[in-house]
Amino acid sequence: MGACRIGLIGAGGVAARHARVLAGFSDVRLVGVTDVLPDACRRLADQHEAPAYPDVATLLDAGLDAVYVCVPPFAHGPAEESVIAAGLPMFVEKPVAADLATAERIAALVAGRGVPTAVGHHWRYLPVLDRARELLADRPVRMIGGAWLDRVPPVSWWARRELSGGPVVEQAVHVLDLIRVLAGEVIEVSAYGDGAPPPVDGADIDSVTTAGMRFASGAVGTLACSSTLDWKHRAGVEVVADGLVLTLDEQGLTWRDANGGGLTPADPEAARIAVDRAFVDAVRGLGDDIRVPYPEALRTHRLALAVARSAATGRTVRLAPAVEALATATRSTRTGFGLDA
Repeated sequence: MGACRIGLIGAGGVAARHARVLAGFSDVRLVGVTDVLPDACRRLADQHEAPAYPDVATLLDAGLDAVYVCVPPFAHGPAEESVIAAGLPMFVEKPVAADLATAERIAALVAGRGVPTAVGHHWRYLPVLDRARELLADRPVRMIGGAWLDRVPPVSWWARRELSGGPVVEQAVHVLDLIRVLAGEVIEVSAYGDGAPPPVDGADIDSVTTAGMRFASGAVGTLACSSTLDWKHRAGVEVVADGLVLTLDEQGLTWRDANGGGLTPADPEAARIAVDRAFVDAVRGLGDDIRVPYPEALRTHRLALAVARSAATGRTVRLAPAVEALATATRSTRTGFGLDA
């Protein structure tokens, strides 16, 4: 294969970030961009001297090797269906949908067609995550706490639950994915929201959400999510294991045990580059380091929606074991969330 020919569906901030990273790869060519907002589409396309296409169908006819789907949560579904029907490898930005039924439908189509996929959980590529897992290798996790304390992003759809899925689904899903990596699968969630939306026009999300989680391993955990600030204060996890405490976020890893401790800084940009590099290498047949294919992202999405549902209903939500996640995909669409309460 020569240069990997990639098309972008979506022209917002995240799409622009991927386009910038991909433009730095000598073996990638950005073939075109499409977006429902023509001006945004044209701006991004012009920045990279690529054509702006009027719709997904014409972009897919441009002779692509792979496609990035970088659309808002509520817009997922039709774009992925078109890419899958075309049989093209697909990179999907998180969250994979605003609801669960859409994500499960896409996962079933991916499984049926066998197209290679990756989802943008770039924290999986933080080198300090590997170090954290080494430290925890012989120490059972007893407790893990995750937090995403931030502001309301400056996009019109974000503060509306039906469009974004809410802060847990749209933002804190990164933290929940990290929690799954370090502590295993969550089997039960009890969550609470404050019922007070932030002061944004049309907002109907909770300003703050807190959740308690029980893991299959017997560990327990918490999640704290807030959109009440004017800045991004903290996003990461703290883990308590036998004789060890560690904290991990995009900035680095700190740990302490009976013999002392340490600090290893991290470069967030390196992980953002690595997730795109791994996908391109996989498409070109040069590597196999896709750490979050679509079915794996679906498991994290199920957890995020379990938290959201528990907060909305005031009821404990029990999740099916991870090994059953895909097997129950079709069946669970009949219940909306695909979760037991």
